[in-house]
Amino acid sequence: MLLERINKDYIEAKKNHDTLRESVLNLLKSNIKYKEIEAKGKGKTLEDNDIIDLIKQEIKKRKESIELYKQGGRQELVEKESLELKILQEYLPEQLSEEEIRAILVKIIENIGAVNMKDFGKVMKEAMKDLKGKADGETIRKIAEGLLKEKEETGG
Repeated sequence: MLLERINKDYIEAKKNHDTLRESVLNLLKSNIKYKEIEAKGKGKTLEDNDIIDLIKQEIKKRKESIELYKQGGRQELVEKESLELKILQEYLPEQLSEEEIRAILVKIIENIGAVNMKDFGKVMKEAMKDLKGKADGETIRKIAEGLLKEKEETGG
C-alpha cells in the first residue's frame, strides 16, 4: 500500500538525515492523517487513490509556487520547490505517454460518439475516470481539445 511505502521512506529519510525528503513526507503524512479522519467520519476508509489525489494536490501547489518564484526571480526557492516536486512525483503511478493518452482518448471519443467541442465535457468526464492517476489533467485536456477540434474540422 502507498501509505506503508510513504511511512517506510519517511523513517529512512529520518535515519539518513535527508531533511528535505523528511520534511516533504512529513507534510504528506500529516495531510493523509487529516484525510483519514475525514473519511472515518463518513464511515469510509482511505485508499491509494485518495492518497494519489492528495499527492497530486501537493504537486499542483509546487508547480504554482515554482511559476510564482520564477516571476519573482527567486531561483533558490524555485530549486527547493522543484526538488520537493520530484520527491512527490516518485509516489505517483507511472504516467502514460502522450501517444498512450491519445489512443485512449480516441477510443473514448468513438465510444461516446463525440463529434465537436460541445462534447468536450463528456469526453473529459470519461477520460478522468479512465486515466485517473495515470496522466496529468492538463495534458489530457490539451490532447482531447486537439482531437475534438480535428474531428470538427474534418467533419467527423
